[in-house]
Amino acid sequence: MSNVPVAVVTGSNKGIGFAIVRALCKQFPGDVYLTARDPGRGQEAVAKLQEEGLRPLFHQLDIDDLQSIRALRDFLKEKYGGLNVLVNNAGIAFKVHDTAPFAVQAEVTLKTNFFGTKNVCTELLPLMKPYGKVVNVSSMASSSALGGCSRELQQKFRSDTITEDELVELMTKFVEDTKKSVHEKEGWPTTAYGVSKIGVTVLSRIQARMLNEKRKGDHILLNACCPGWVRTDMAGPKATKSPDEGAETPVYLALLPSDADGPHGQFLSNKTVRTW
Repeated sequence: MSNVPVAVVTGSNKGIGFAIVRALCKQFPGDVYLTARDPGRGQEAVAKLQEEGLRPLFHQLDIDDLQSIRALRDFLKEKYGGLNVLVNNAGIAFKVHDTAPFAVQAEVTLKTNFFGTKNVCTELLPLMKPYGKVVNVSSMASSSALGGCSRELQQKFRSDTITEDELVELMTKFVEDTKKSVHEKEGWPTTAYGVSKIGVTVLSRIQARMLNEKRKGDHILLNACCPGWVRTDMAGPKATKSPDEGAETPVYLALLPSDADGPHGQFLSNKTVRTW
């Protein structure tokens, strides 16, 4: 078993994830895994970084596939005895002009962005080593979507006692409500992406609380963050930040010093804690 520290970035063959891997290869004192659904694209991305003189490693990971998540979990356990840095970056967004029905967009978007991310956390958080760092890439869209929720939903999503099961129930209800076309009546905003990222931000708050309760002495820091509006396939060419600039806040959180006692359970953008 290797004593080398290890970092994993989900959904990292392009865009922000790729830029996060690049930065970690330069700054993280250990092995950095670039992951992708498609091994071909993943290996291609690794080759690109190797041309820059960097040395990322590759592991297949499809966060929509529980078997794929568990294969990565078993590999990390066997080879490294755990995990030091986890950046949950994998996510999808429908284009503004996509003609898929809203209910379809809701189901597909939440499946990956919320449920996929949650499954990765369920399988990999128990592997986090003391002083580990977990970064869940969310979005300012979670804040604006929260503002578009009914007061009752806002209270639930801001609650300091909401459980993971209750959050799963709410995310499931959103998808069901869209199928019945009653989501607006039920107090939801009309943004599937925004709601999926509410899920990620609130999940992060819950997970940080659980770490405090169950593993206080391990000093693991877990946060959600918004990378900003970044020029990627997802956000398009008009966005204001380059992928490397978008990687700054996630990388800052991934590399917090071992004596840092915060931020933890927070939502950050531009390296600054935002009010949720």
